[in-house]
Amino acid sequence: MYTSTFVFKAGAFDDAFHRLDQAIATAARSIPGYLGETSWENPQSGQIANVYYWDSLEALRALVDHPLHREAKARQANWLDGYHVTISQVLRTYGDGKLGPLPGAASEAAQS
Repeated sequence: MYTSTFVFKAGAFDDAFHRLDQAIATAARSIPGYLGETSWENPQSGQIANVYYWDSLEALRALVDHPLHREAKARQANWLDGYHVTISQVLRTYGDGKLGPLPGAASEAAQS
Protein backbone atom coordinates (compact mmCIF):
# COMPACT_ATOMS: atom_id res chain seq x y z
CA MET A 1 0.00 0.00 0.00
CA TYR A 2 1.09 3.58 -0.70
CA THR A 3 0.00 6.92 0.67
CA SER A 4 0.11 10.38 -0.81
CA THR A 5 -0.09 13.04 1.88
CA PHE A 6 -1.00 16.53 0.72
CA VAL A 7 -0.30 19.13 3.42
CA PHE A 8 -1.37 22.69 2.77
CA LYS A 9 -2.32 25.97 4.34
CA ALA A 10 -5.61 27.35 3.06
CA GLY A 11 -5.68 30.66 1.33
CA ALA A 12 -8.76 32.23 -0.25
CA PHE A 13 -11.10 29.54 -1.56
CA ASP A 14 -13.62 30.55 -4.19
CA ASP A 15 -16.32 28.71 -6.15
CA ALA A 16 -13.80 27.60 -8.79
CA PHE A 17 -11.66 26.00 -6.08
CA HIS A 18 -14.59 24.11 -4.55
CA ARG A 19 -15.76 22.84 -7.96
CA LEU A 20 -12.28 21.65 -8.92
CA ASP A 21 -11.65 20.12 -5.49
CA GLN A 22 -14.89 18.10 -5.71
CA ALA A 23 -14.14 17.01 -9.27
CA ILE A 24 -10.67 15.79 -8.28
CA ALA A 25 -12.08 13.90 -5.28
CA THR A 26 -14.62 12.19 -7.55
CA ALA A 27 -11.90 11.35 -10.08
CA ALA A 28 -9.61 9.93 -7.37
CA ARG A 29 -12.36 7.70 -5.98
CA SER A 30 -13.05 6.30 -9.45
CA ILE A 31 -9.45 5.17 -10.06
CA PRO A 32 -8.96 1.40 -9.69
CA GLY A 33 -6.55 1.03 -6.77
CA TYR A 34 -7.92 3.95 -4.74
CA LEU A 35 -8.40 2.63 -1.20
CA GLY A 36 -9.66 5.63 0.75
CA GLU A 37 -8.62 8.86 2.41
CA THR A 38 -8.40 10.66 5.72
CA SER A 39 -7.99 14.34 6.57
CA TRP A 40 -6.44 16.15 9.51
CA GLU A 41 -6.23 19.77 10.56
CA ASN A 42 -3.78 21.43 12.92
CA PRO A 43 -5.63 24.42 14.44
CA GLN A 44 -2.39 25.98 15.77
CA SER A 45 -0.61 26.09 12.40
CA GLY A 46 -3.67 26.26 10.16
CA GLN A 47 -2.29 23.37 8.13
CA ILE A 48 -4.53 20.66 6.68
CA ALA A 49 -3.38 17.16 5.65
CA ASN A 50 -5.25 14.95 3.22
CA VAL A 51 -3.92 11.39 3.14
CA TYR A 52 -4.91 9.23 0.16
CA TYR A 53 -4.37 5.45 0.23
CA TRP A 54 -3.48 3.49 -2.93
CA ASP A 55 -2.86 -0.17 -3.67
CA SER A 56 -0.06 0.63 -6.14
CA LEU A 57 2.13 3.39 -7.46
CA GLU A 58 0.35 3.00 -10.81
CA ALA A 59 -2.97 3.91 -9.18
CA LEU A 60 -1.38 6.94 -7.53
CA ARG A 61 0.21 7.94 -10.83
CA ALA A 62 -3.24 7.83 -12.48
CA LEU A 63 -4.35 10.66 -10.18
CA VAL A 64 -1.12 12.62 -10.57
CA ASP A 65 -1.49 12.45 -14.37
CA HIS A 66 -5.22 13.23 -14.38
CA PRO A 67 -6.02 16.50 -16.23
CA LEU A 68 -8.02 17.91 -13.29
CA HIS A 69 -5.12 17.29 -10.92
CA ARG A 70 -2.73 18.97 -13.34
CA GLU A 71 -5.08 21.96 -13.55
CA ALA A 72 -5.25 22.25 -9.76
CA LYS A 73 -1.48 22.06 -9.45
CA ALA A 74 -1.07 24.83 -12.03
CA ARG A 75 -3.60 27.04 -10.19
CA GLN A 76 -2.70 26.20 -6.56
CA ALA A 77 -1.11 29.61 -5.90
CA ASN A 78 -4.57 31.17 -6.38
CA TRP A 79 -5.95 29.27 -3.37
CA LEU A 80 -3.15 28.00 -1.11
CA ASP A 81 -0.63 29.67 1.17
CA GLY A 82 1.86 26.83 0.68
CA TYR A 83 1.85 23.06 0.30
CA HIS A 84 3.97 19.94 0.19
CA VAL A 85 3.35 16.33 -0.77
CA THR A 86 4.85 13.18 0.69
CA ILE A 87 4.60 9.81 -1.06
CA SER A 88 5.17 6.83 1.23
CA GLN A 89 5.07 3.06 1.09
CA VAL A 90 3.27 1.55 4.07
CA LEU A 91 5.19 -1.36 5.56
CA ARG A 92 2.85 -2.21 8.41
CA THR A 93 -0.16 -0.93 10.30
CA TYR A 94 -1.33 -1.94 13.76
CA GLY A 95 -3.53 -0.73 16.57
CA ASP A 96 -6.10 -1.81 19.14
CA GLY A 97 -8.90 -2.12 16.57
CA LYS A 98 -11.07 0.64 18.05
CA LEU A 99 -10.48 2.97 15.11
CA GLY A 100 -10.73 0.23 12.51
CA PRO A 101 -8.09 -0.53 9.91
CA LEU A 102 -6.62 1.99 7.52
CA PRO A 103 -8.33 1.81 4.14
CA GLY A 104 -7.03 -1.24 2.29
CA ALA A 105 -4.71 -2.39 5.10
CA ALA A 106 -4.94 -5.56 7.12
CA SER A 107 -4.42 -4.35 10.68
CA GLU A 108 -2.47 -6.34 13.20
CA ALA A 109 -3.76 -6.30 16.79
CA ALA A 110 -1.53 -4.41 19.22
CA GLN A 111 0.54 -6.68 21.39
CA SER A 112 1.18 -5.95 25.06
